[in-house]
Amino acid sequence: MRTAEGLGPEESFERQVDFGMFGLVPSWADLKLARSTYNARTETIAIKPSFRTAWRRRQFCVIPVENFFEPTYESGKAVRWQIQHADGIPLAVAGLWEWRPNGGPDDHPLVSFTMLTINADEHPLMKRFHKPEDEKRMIVLLEPEQIDEWLQAPLEAAPTYLRPYAEKLLAEPAPKAARMSKIEKESEPDGELF
Repeated sequence: MRTAEGLGPEESFERQVDFGMFGLVPSWADLKLARSTYNARTETIAIKPSFRTAWRRRQFCVIPVENFFEPTYESGKAVRWQIQHADGIPLAVAGLWEWRPNGGPDDHPLVSFTMLTINADEHPLMKRFHKPEDEKRMIVLLEPEQIDEWLQAPLEAAPTYLRPYAEKLLAEPAPKAARMSKIEKESEPDGELF
């Protein structure tokens, strides 16, 4: 992530790593808002109250992931699929971050973040996901050489990074294991055979 102070054209840049809460929460909002701000639509980030300040301040971040999951309804019901880079290398998700003076563990400062999303109607793989009647969306994935560029991008250049991922992605079904009922959990052996 990059600091909120911003960088002038002559200033040096250094990456900073921090832990954060998934779901961007501005300083004025209740922490429960995080459940609604996991993703930020790039078409509206400049005007939505939850995201506009972080966008305007260029609080850009990168969320590293090994893979991510999306539902497909090709069978008529939701089936979770795992998506990753075809070569198995980590993916870099473009995001925004926010800082607030409290709300973290022991009421310490809290960093929160959101993933940016774009329309995926034309993406060869990502157009398969989500409900048939819903708009197709995908997270903004950066190529490795774009990471530092994204973190340092001037606001007017940021939209050039908000496009479909050109690298090859691999997707495969990854259904969640069925949850056990409370009765099943209680009747399960504790690991001892006798």
